[in-house]
Order: sequence, then C-alpha cells, then structure tokens
Amino acid sequence: MQKVLEFIRRQQARFALKKAFYSAGLFIPYKNGDKTYRIFPKIHSVKIDDDQTEYVFTLINGMDPKEVSKKEYVFMQHFGANIELDGDHKTFTLTVYRKTFPKELKYDYDTFFPVIDELDLPIVAGMDRHGQWHVYDAINEPGLLISGEPGAGKSSQVRSIITTLIQYKKPHELEIYLGDLKMSEFHLFYNIEHVKSVCIYPEDLRKMLTYLTEEMKRRGELLNKYRVTHVNKLPESEKVPYILICIDEFVMIMDDKDMKAMLIQLVALGRALGMVCVLSLQRPSHDILDTKIRSCLTVRMGFRVSDFSNAKIIGTPGAEKIAKETPGRFLLKRSDIIELQAPFLDEKHAEKILATYKSSDWKNRFTGDSRPSSEPLTDDILGGL
Repeated sequence: MQKVLEFIRRQQARFALKKAFYSAGLFIPYKNGDKTYRIFPKIHSVKIDDDQTEYVFTLINGMDPKEVSKKEYVFMQHFGANIELDGDHKTFTLTVYRKTFPKELKYDYDTFFPVIDELDLPIVAGMDRHGQWHVYDAINEPGLLISGEPGAGKSSQVRSIITTLIQYKKPHELEIYLGDLKMSEFHLFYNIEHVKSVCIYPEDLRKMLTYLTEEMKRRGELLNKYRVTHVNKLPESEKVPYILICIDEFVMIMDDKDMKAMLIQLVALGRALGMVCVLSLQRPSHDILDTKIRSCLTVRMGFRVSDFSNAKIIGTPGAEKIAKETPGRFLLKRSDIIELQAPFLDEKHAEKILATYKSSDWKNRFTGDSRPSSEPLTDDILGGL
C-alpha cells in the first residue's frame, strides 16, 4: 500500500511540473493531422522526502536553456518562492523546499556558541533553510569579501562578525584594526580593548597598513627563525595575537598604488601569519576587484546587488535575484555556493554587548586619541609602535 501511495505522489508531482512547463511555454508543438501536440522536457526523476521535492529534467533538442532561467518566476508561481533551479545547457534540477528561512534571524551568541567552540577564529556566516548554522575558521580561510547594496544586510553582518570575535577572544589573543572610510560603520568599536585602531581618513589608514605590513614581515621572520609554518606553532615565549583587519568601502583606497599593494600583500600572505582580512563594499567592479585581490579573497558573501554583472564579479551569481523583502539573505561562496540568512545585530543590541569590553584608557593607535582625528600619525609615534 505504501508503494502505491508513493507512486501516486510522484505522478501528481510530475503532473504539477508539466503544468509549470505549459505555463512557461517550455514545450515544442507539432501537428499530426488536425491535432496539435506538445513535447515537454523529459522528467528523469522525482524524489520526495519530508524536506523537499527534487525534479531532474532534460530539455528537448532545440529548446533554448536561457528560457528556463527567464521563466524561473513561473516555477515560483506554481511551487512558491522557496525553490532552487540549477542546470546547464540541457539538464536541470528543480528543488522545491517545504521549509523556509526565518523572516528575521536575531543575533544570539549563546545560540551558536556550541557550533563555534574550539575554532581558532570563527566566522558565523548564517543559517540555512533547514535551521543549520554555517560557520568556518578564518585562520584557515583568511580572506573574506562582503558585498551588497544599502539595506541588504552587509553592515549588520560585518558588525556581527566583529562583535562575535570580541566575545570569543581575549584582548591579548586578538587585535582588531578597522578602516571606516564612510565614517559611519565602526563608531561602536571605539574604546573596545581588542580594537587598536579605527581609521576614518586615508592618511591614517596608510599608517595603519604600513604598520601591519611591518608586523607581517616580523611574523614571517619568526616563522623562519623557528622553522615553523604557522604562528600557532611558535613557542609560548613568542606567541602572537591573531590580527583582524576589516576595511569598509576599501574601494576608496584602490586608486592609491601603495595602499593597494600593501592590502593585497596582507590578504595574500596572512594565512600563516594569523592575519585575517575582511573587506566590504557596496558596488563591485572589475577595475576595483582585479584578479590579484579576488584570487586571495577566497570566501565571498554576496548580499543583494543590482544586477548579474555585479553578482558575477563578487563570485556569487544569483545574488541579484535576492528580494528586497528579505534583508540579511545572502549567498556564501566557499567550495560551493549556498543561500543563508545572516544573524541580525542592530546597533542598540551591539552597544549593550560591547559595553562589557570597553576600556577607560583606550587610545587609538594611529591617532593617539579615543576620538576620530584627521591628524596623520607622526614619525615619532610610528617609531614607538
């Protein structure tokens, strides 16, 4: 009896897909006498389980595969917005999910801590449609690019990443260097013990990158001295803190050849040295994200962008399809691409969390003050670092 019911369900599913093919115009008509017939794509398999229904179908020779992508909205009209359509020139897979993402995923450190426990420098990416957290260790994958239009969730994600690491690591275990060239993203992190600098002017950022480049060389010499391949393997007497470098709208320094060269060097060589880079921007372009820097930023988070060209540059094709009604939704690219919902951390909640980590005698390493300053770092100060 169970097999009969399963057969009926698959037949019903096949019929539903053929109705979608018909609505989308995905068929080839032919006449036989006075009658007109339609040849639909061949449905190879239908797999049904508790979480999803998966269809695999092949186009008939002569059908344009671009029409399948163009008519994705028709499949949504038939099966709902919670679908995924993948394929090439001929064979496609349509997955209809029964579960969906939460409308808003509130930031809760205690909820995901068991997932990140024992990682060296955890990045909490987000939750998939099945309720599973996706995290990775930035020490193994130290270059992250985050892109997305205003309101898409990029700023909250960057805020969440930094706030999580501040809670996870002690100040002597992690140093954080921030570049806030829009002067609007990182004001929350002034006076935090872990944060050594918040640079809002290019001249200060130049000093910061110069210092970090020198620190990179110093760490490289330590590895050579002790004949080890990673700072984690240094003897206790020579242990160094991890370094997180996070620059928002780094596009604003890409015209400066010296700063661009230093940034590429940090991204390219940081893995063995315990130095992690998180770079973010709103609108990517080929001249900004050239092959040198893109090849080093191996992890990508693509929030909603304006068009396919921007999504392709980021390395997350499909990000242009993310609806405005789903802020925090993004595509994570590592070995493959997966859709996730980012935890939402607003400024008020972040301020409450960070209050515990503030230092009364905090000084901005590159301005000598606890407030933003336009004064460039002097040679005397730089020499004392």
